[in-house]
Formats: sequence, structure tokens, C-alpha cells
Amino acid sequence: MTEELVLHIFRESLMVSIKLGGPLLLISMLVGLVISILQAATQVHEQTLSFVPKVLTIGVLLLLMAPMMIATMNDFLLEIFEIIGQISQHNVM
Repeated sequence: MTEELVLHIFRESLMVSIKLGGPLLLISMLVGLVISILQAATQVHEQTLSFVPKVLTIGVLLLLMAPMMIATMNDFLLEIFEIIGQISQHNVM
């Protein structure tokens, strides 16, 4: 296993984690910001008021983004298996 191959796998794994987690984190952060602004404007500072909408938003996003997430992970795993196959072929020869 070469250094370039290890760096390639590391880079791809970081990109996959950004693709999978990034949208969820960004949307959750935006929902939290909107709720914080509403809480500051109305001076209602209830913990559940900020927690429940975030949980519901993330749940809906996970349902909507599930096909894209599965496809991304599938592509990444196929690439990893391809690399493993190439390494095992070089070791046999």
C-alpha cells in the first residue's frame, strides 16, 4: 500500500463524511438560529422549544436524504473494495 493510496482513501473518507453530515449540520444550525431569534424576540426561553424543532428537522432530513446517503456510501464502499481487490491481486502475483 503506497502513501498516495492511503492519502487518497483518507481524502475520500473525509469527503464522504462532509457529504453525509454537512447538510444535516447546516440545516440544524439554521433552525437553531431561527428559533434563537424567535426566543429573543418573544423572550420565551424554553429548552424544549429549541430542541424539538431541531430533532424533527433532522428526522425529516434523514428521511429525505436517505437515498443520496445510501448511494454515497455505496459508491465509497465499492471504491474501497476495488482498491482491496487491486492490492490482493498485486500480492498474489
